[in-house]
Amino acid sequence: MSATPSAPEVSGENPAVTLDYLLRRMRHKSDFPTLSASVSRIQSLSESENESLGGLCDEILKDVALTQKLLRLINTPHYRRGGGDAISTVSRAVSLIGLAGVRNLALSLMLVEHMEDKKHAQQLKEEFLRTVMAGTLASELCTSSREAEDAFIGSLFRNLGRLLAEFYLPDEAVEVRELARPAPDGTPAGMTEAAASAQVLGMPFEDLGQAVGQTWALPDRLLNTMKAPTGTVPNRSMLGKPEHQAWLATLANAAADAMLFSPPEELGKRLAVLNQKYTASLELKPDAVQEAAARARKRLTELTKALKLDLPKNAQAERLLDHFYVDAPNAGQTEGPGPEALGLAHTDSDGELDRDQVVMATNSADVLTSGIQDITNTMVDSFKLNDILRMILETIYRALDCRRVIFCMRDAKTMQLIGRIGLGHGADGMKAAFQIPLKLAPGAQADLFTAVSLKGADTLISDASAEPILSRLPVWFRDRVQAPTFLLLPMTMKHQGKDMVLGLIYADKAQAGSLQISEKDLSLLRTLRNQAVMAFKQTTGG
Repeated sequence: MSATPSAPEVSGENPAVTLDYLLRRMRHKSDFPTLSASVSRIQSLSESENESLGGLCDEILKDVALTQKLLRLINTPHYRRGGGDAISTVSRAVSLIGLAGVRNLALSLMLVEHMEDKKHAQQLKEEFLRTVMAGTLASELCTSSREAEDAFIGSLFRNLGRLLAEFYLPDEAVEVRELARPAPDGTPAGMTEAAASAQVLGMPFEDLGQAVGQTWALPDRLLNTMKAPTGTVPNRSMLGKPEHQAWLATLANAAADAMLFSPPEELGKRLAVLNQKYTASLELKPDAVQEAAARARKRLTELTKALKLDLPKNAQAERLLDHFYVDAPNAGQTEGPGPEALGLAHTDSDGELDRDQVVMATNSADVLTSGIQDITNTMVDSFKLNDILRMILETIYRALDCRRVIFCMRDAKTMQLIGRIGLGHGADGMKAAFQIPLKLAPGAQADLFTAVSLKGADTLISDASAEPILSRLPVWFRDRVQAPTFLLLPMTMKHQGKDMVLGLIYADKAQAGSLQISEKDLSLLRTLRNQAVMAFKQTTGG
């Protein structure tokens, strides 16, 4: 690893120099560029629903750990209020809680990913829970789901500067914390956090968050919410006005801080004061903040259980969890739902939780089985064909740990199978290369893809460089795709009494011989392929 770039010492004398130093120091850390790229990608997705769905799912699936954490969380009672079977695909999760909901969960869970292997992990956990509590509180104070999603991400990202300082500038963050720490009885410190961070870092946490947010190309609306409004709280309603989300984020963060720092016996009174203070501007009902805090605690407790974010006994952050909430029903009588109650894990023979035995199983057969069940549940009600096809591709992608998966569909005008949906490394740009003729000129020899499609023969090519195979590969595949091992699952259906080629599912990996499929897996893959055919029949009337 190269040495940290030299720069002037952090000071308040020249904020521009300080900002440049801080940004360069964070970029030097190996995981900061990855975090920046992921956040930028998710935030810059197209406004088009189909493009956003495909891009978001693809971005999440690139990170296996993030995918597992997201699906664990989606399977908690808060998101599965209707009961039913486990959710095992990101595509299904989007259909249930919406694109914005999954985006917000993914962005917040990405922060968890970057807490691991840090020496100050416990402090990071506390800051993460404090931040997510603010976002959850804001969403609970909203009346519409769209407004709630915007409120969550705005209140969450209001804390971006503090979180980044905790991640990448831990020594400075400790100094700020000591200067701005409230007294044990909840009395405010002599110096505000903004003043303390300005003194230590040369700029307030808020300015640091704004600067990094701009480098991530966060939308202006979000950047405006991240900036705390100045002046006194308005005594008139802000609903429907641009300032509404900013004031809501301020309230949510103040309530989260009260929950974290207030003595339990004082908390109810302090939340009531906040409720009164913002009643006019946010049109709050009596006790709205207290009730939102109770619901937010339950949601945060589920999240910590799902992500296995264990806190030390008597840690201050426990005040944010459901079992510590003195104003909540049954307070102090339970430690919150356990993993078994949430359907998150099983126990092994010794009664210990097995980290790998979660709802979203990690072996191929279980992932395929869960995906099949997920798709079956989706097809019971009305559905979009594209959604089902994406779920099928995602299941195959995760189960076989593929490099890419592509679905090709019959084009009646050209009599070709054309690549329509792609998932995985470079798949979105590469899918256009897939043009597989279904009609041959007299005397022409079919290439491997055409022959497999016309015969309806499931085919696994272990080593595409073998001479008998290489000579049958189409030019477009050799020039653009160049996969060393791949699987072909042709789709056919009866049409006017004859078998008609409907489509083709293609999956590959980057190393020859690495794509190995058991008989059980093959049977489950064929079931997935049959579900695709059934989806076509249902959406086209047979």
